[in-house]
Amino acid sequence: MRHYEVPNYEEVFSSTKKHDYCVAIFVINEGEKLISQLDRMLLCDINADIIIADGGSNDGSIEQKKLKEKGVNTLLVKNDVGKLGSQMRIAFSWALEKKYKGIVVIDGNNKDSVENINDFIEKLEEGYDHIQGSRFIPGGKAINTPLSRLLGLKLIHVPMMRFASGFKYTDTTNGFRAYSLKMLKSDSMSAFRNIFTSYEYHYYIAINAVKQGFKCTEIPVTRTYPKGKVPTKISPVRGNLNVIKTLFKVCSGWYNLND
Repeated sequence: MRHYEVPNYEEVFSSTKKHDYCVAIFVINEGEKLISQLDRMLLCDINADIIIADGGSNDGSIEQKKLKEKGVNTLLVKNDVGKLGSQMRIAFSWALEKKYKGIVVIDGNNKDSVENINDFIEKLEEGYDHIQGSRFIPGGKAINTPLSRLLGLKLIHVPMMRFASGFKYTDTTNGFRAYSLKMLKSDSMSAFRNIFTSYEYHYYIAINAVKQGFKCTEIPVTRTYPKGKVPTKISPVRGNLNVIKTLFKVCSGWYNLND
């Protein structure tokens, strides 16, 4: 595999592999939101091993005993630079080494419909390589979505991602997705590069999975924002401007491999 670059990380604990698929939860200081999400996942009889890919939490939410009690198979902690993209590469690399067939990815902020995890796995079993969760197709729900997020998605993000990929995506900022490991390790994707450290990784994979001929689809999911002030790690002005800047870079091919 070309350009196999993975951030430094620690495997804090890991249990025996029980399934062909895993679900990676990306967290940093999610507190009780993560615990509530894990409680919901316990009720779903998920057909996947649960992996936590932590970005450096210091709020006590990733205490080993507590996670094991909640059904977590493995805890990986990033010891390197980068944000979400770095955590994703860590989880993907670990899953490759453990010979999983595919991986579902989800945030650890308790906003997503964990009840749909098995739906992603069914699509992976059917041979799909990139499965995008969508709130905006029949069966999906967008609950309390902030107007600014909705407008940015509908007017900027979706049109640009559609143009760049040639696929009629409807929910391109939703991080609830699934990937086949066959696709992630392919040389044509070149998905393991240090250039991927943040949200650009989601966008890059979604665009290039289509362009490289991998099998892509969307499935309905629900994402629920709490009423009132929206808890987010993206600052209202600078953060959203950076998202748009990153989107333009990805769509223009800035992250594509040139050699």
